[in-house]
Amino acid sequence: MKTWIVSLLVGLLAGIIYALLGVRSPAPPVVALLGLFGMLVGEQIVPVTRRLLARQPLTMAWFRHECVPKISGAPRPDPPDSPPRQDA
Repeated sequence: MKTWIVSLLVGLLAGIIYALLGVRSPAPPVVALLGLFGMLVGEQIVPVTRRLLARQPLTMAWFRHECVPKISGAPRPDPPDSPPRQDA
């Protein structure tokens, strides 16, 4: 239930921002897709910031393993130090 309320509040905020920018709702497809892409990328700011605050290295391998699958929807790759998979 809490997730629903938060989602509703964020949706209201997005509607207010759309109105202030003069974008009609529902947004044109390109605007909507760019907005969704921005949300996916924006979600990754939190784990990146947490990692930086913990003084852990921000490597491309970590970014590819943790962030890229969440942005692209692709399956998460194996970590670089894991043994090769034996798919039958």
